[in-house]
Amino acid sequence: MIRLTPLSSGNRQNGVALIMVLLAMALVVMLAAGMTQHQSLRVFKAGHALAQQQGMTIALGAESFAKQILVRDFDQDKEDNLMVDSLDEFWAKNSAVLPLDDNGVVQVQIDDLGGRINLNDLVGTNGEVNTVVRERFARLLSVLGITDIRVDALIDWIDSNDQTTSAYGAEDGQYLVAEPGYRAGNQPFVSVSELRLIEGMTEEIYQALKPNVTALPVTGLGINVNTAPAPVLRSLHEELTDAQAESILEARLEERFENLQDFLARSEFAGLGLKSTGLTLQTRFFEVVSRITYDDRVVNMVSTVFRNQEGEVRTVRRDTGQKNRITKEPFTISEG
Repeated sequence: MIRLTPLSSGNRQNGVALIMVLLAMALVVMLAAGMTQHQSLRVFKAGHALAQQQGMTIALGAESFAKQILVRDFDQDKEDNLMVDSLDEFWAKNSAVLPLDDNGVVQVQIDDLGGRINLNDLVGTNGEVNTVVRERFARLLSVLGITDIRVDALIDWIDSNDQTTSAYGAEDGQYLVAEPGYRAGNQPFVSVSELRLIEGMTEEIYQALKPNVTALPVTGLGINVNTAPAPVLRSLHEELTDAQAESILEARLEERFENLQDFLARSEFAGLGLKSTGLTLQTRFFEVVSRITYDDRVVNMVSTVFRNQEGEVRTVRRDTGQKNRITKEPFTISEG
């Protein structure tokens, strides 16, 4: 028969001490593992933030590069004594590609905003509706086949009162019943994306309008006839057809308009009585679109810049939320 010898008091105490030591070691291991995981996460976040900051710094450099191109374009026009902006100029043709050593690449392009209808031109600084712009925007809607949105809804979004312009307008009463409810802007558009808030707007309508309109903080600059797309050209008069607009675009490709008289003298406008009101040959606002690929990360930035009458270029606003905006044929700029 096997007899079990009871543990002595000393042995029991040693056993308890051993268990406590093992528990303490397990706790230390768990804490160390947790700290290591937390530290790794912090290192990853810090590295990501640093890379993003480096990407933003490079994007700002790309913006400065584009500004210099616009300054040189102005100086060249001044030297030629012909202040005209057109799509055959260097700044408008391509997107520039600049290598970043072995770590990445910079892509930057300059887009014209002068050939679009400025939404904020619908209502003047005195609060009065600009009838010429109103009629052009109404025709733009018609040209694009848009029937669910009326220009009065945009006028009500901009004007400071809470009274609808017409039965086709929209003020707080229409917007507050939405889920969630909101109020009309009652101020100029800050961004074209605000169109998504307009009563009756759909994504399809928004995408159709987007290439033809802009939201500029300065009003009364006019439409640059050398850069306006076909729908904007058709908005100039109700009798202009799509074929006539395309004919103007083809003629513009061969030779830009260097004065408004030549533009108005086109056979497509014969007998229409089209005036030069609200038309121009210059662009003051541009978008600088940058895409930075750096250390397997991508930074996008779209900067709206303004070039004044002295040729100085300054940034109006920046947006890092837009993607896939580089659309022009790339042109690689070598270090040499």
